[in-house]
Order: sequence, then C-alpha cells, then structure tokens
Amino acid sequence: MTTAGHGLHTHVLDTLGLAITAGDNPQGSVLRTDEIAQRFDVSRTVVREVVRVLESMRLVESRRRVGVTVRPIEEWNVYDPQVIRWRLAGSDRPRQLRSLTVLRSAIEPVAAGLAARHATPGQCAELTACALGMVETSRGQQLEAYLRHDVAFHRIVLTASGNEMFARLGDVVAAILTGRTHHQVMFEDPDPAAVTLHVQVAEAVREGDAERAERVTREIAVGALAELDVLAPDPAAPGV
Repeated sequence: MTTAGHGLHTHVLDTLGLAITAGDNPQGSVLRTDEIAQRFDVSRTVVREVVRVLESMRLVESRRRVGVTVRPIEEWNVYDPQVIRWRLAGSDRPRQLRSLTVLRSAIEPVAAGLAARHATPGQCAELTACALGMVETSRGQQLEAYLRHDVAFHRIVLTASGNEMFARLGDVVAAILTGRTHHQVMFEDPDPAAVTLHVQVAEAVREGDAERAERVTREIAVGALAELDVLAPDPAAPGV
C-alpha cells in the first residue's frame, strides 16, 4: 500500500472504529461497503482492508448479501490496544478508564511480586532507570516525557514477572496510560506520592522483596482509582 493509501486506510479505520465503539453504529447495524467507499471516496480495496481489521478486532462480521454487521459489545476484543484507544476517545471514557484501572489493580500487584522473584539484574537496572526518569520528569508539566518512562516501567514489571500472559498485557497498559495522558485525565504534574511509590516498587524488585513489591504496587492502583474519582468521575456513580 502506498503512503497515501495507508493514510486513507488509517482515516477510514479510525473513523469507523470510533463510530462503532461510541455506539453511533450500534449492535446489529449494517455497513455497506459500497456506501463506505463512496462516503470516504476510497477504493473498495481500501474498504475491504479496513473491514478485515475491524473483523480481527471482532467489532464486525461480514456476510454475503447482508453486509458488514456490528457485533455485540460482549464479542469485541476489548483487550485490543486500538479498541481501547477508540473507547477512551469516546463519551464512555470515565467508565472505560475505571474498568481498565480495576483490571490493572488485579494484575499488576501480582506481577510485581513475581518480578521481585524472577527479574534479572538487567531488568532491575532498567526498572530503576525508568523510576528515576519518572522522578526527573515529574515536574514542569513534562507529561509526554513522564509517560514514556511510566509505560516502560510497567512493561518491565509485567515482563519481569516471568508470566507470558502478564507480559502480553504490556500493550494494554500502555494504551491505558497513554489514553489518560492524551485525554487530560492526569494532573498537570503527576502525584508526588505516586512517583515515590514507583521508586519503592523498583527498590523492592531489586531487593527481591515480593511482599513489598506487591503491596506498594497495590497502593499505586488504589491511588489511580482515587485520581479517577476526581478527574473522570463515573456519571453512573451515586452522588455524581
């Protein structure tokens, strides 16, 4: 695909993906490939490629003589980082962020405890470097730089756990952290207490203290949920 063609593909994919995940094209609605091609002024080849990607995410299914039908949300691949990005860009962002943060709170403390048992010296060094990078970029509204260190930190914890299932969640966590930053669900500077806790996790992993690594990581998760209560309150929650 040419550069121009790739740009068209991305534009059509993002537009349709955002519309589906936002509910603009609800479950059971049918998208016609010829209508998509006409709407975006693209070839049917581009449309077919876009539909294949949406099918791989289980957002839609294609049937001959029917068209492209939007699947129920229960069938979506909600762990796909692109699906996460689209959902975080929509009006359901607060609920989606809360759901993802609860997922992190269930997985990452256990992963940190395992990392304290299994991390290599190289991984311990990388984790410490990321924590120090977070400290260095936690002031002066350097959120993009901070995000890079934060994403790398959590990827290392998941990988160092030695559990391949946890490691595969690295892209999911990266999408969550990126979404929080890019949609301004962050304070202008990260919470100093949270930054300090990341340093403590790195120390616990380096020292092989599994209990402390798990406990402190759980504190990070609790703090992240508390931040959501302030920055992205759930409209469905009582009193909101």
